[in-house]
Amino acid sequence: MVVIDATLLMLLLHPGAGVPLDESGKPVERSQDRIAHLIASLERSRQRLVIPTPALSEVLVRVEPGAAQLIIEKISELSVFRIEPFDQRAAIEVAAMTRNSFDGGRKPARRPDESTWAKLKYDRQIVAIAVVVGARAIYSDDKGIRAVADRQRIPVVRLSELELPPESAQHSMDFEGSQPSA
Repeated sequence: MVVIDATLLMLLLHPGAGVPLDESGKPVERSQDRIAHLIASLERSRQRLVIPTPALSEVLVRVEPGAAQLIIEKISELSVFRIEPFDQRAAIEVAAMTRNSFDGGRKPARRPDESTWAKLKYDRQIVAIAVVVGARAIYSDDKGIRAVADRQRIPVVRLSELELPPESAQHSMDFEGSQPSA
């Protein structure tokens, strides 16, 4: 079982959404192909892609109310997806993460390079859901998710790290200009 965050979920549902940047600062090439290949691979291996409700809410807030219902229906139609709520077990995980973090559960000092307190809480909720479902990885390009997941020893896979689909096994052959051998 793996988990997806709002950034990649938005890209999956709305191909025109902003594509994350790779390590060189350029938009990730063939992002839709990478996501489609991930979904197909998970379906073939009968694995589930968990959508934490906090990530889902981040996506739904960016669309029109009518589109929100269509998104829920689209997700529900595909067996590869499982929407996972922030429940009692996840709340306990967030409490433990907060208590055990370097900041002792207090709000971090305001620094421009750090996430806001609200964002940190969202990130912890998403990672807590990953812990509760026993996820083997989180698919995300979010640095905050990565920082929280690292502390929980859950690998984070960036969009640029997703495999591209294999090229077709049959390549077209160029016969033009070919001369039969004598």
